[in-house]
Amino acid sequence: MAKSPKATDIDADAVRKLAELLEETGLTEIEYSHDGWALRVSKGATAVAAQVPAAPLPAAIADAGTGEQGVPQGAVTSPMVGVAYTSPDPDSPAFVKEGDTVKEGDTLMLVEAMKVFNQINAPRAGTVKKILVESGTPVEFGEPLLILE
Repeated sequence: MAKSPKATDIDADAVRKLAELLEETGLTEIEYSHDGWALRVSKGATAVAAQVPAAPLPAAIADAGTGEQGVPQGAVTSPMVGVAYTSPDPDSPAFVKEGDTVKEGDTLMLVEAMKVFNQINAPRAGTVKKILVESGTPVEFGEPLLILE
């Protein structure tokens, strides 16, 4: 088992990269976890590293083929705890549907956290293989939202 870093062992480069992603995406908060530790960066707050237990994958996505961390290959994960929405409002079509081709930066869905709607953008170009959450579903940090090939 890999040794988890202590709060005093924070990688300053990782914090800077997360802060840059925060600005690029327009999010108000971003969190990254790896091997049982997590690093969160928020606008107007300080970064905090904490021990967090790894959450098991829902059975519905366990057969999607997993990578090193148990997350399906090509998964776009939620950067925060909140509620996922597949469209901008109930009367509008979904941002994407299975089989759609997307470009890097295209909006895939929204995650509402603390009454702020955060865009989840495509990290790379690809095809939406599978949407793993329904609109209005609560999601956890790091939970796979969709598979992008």
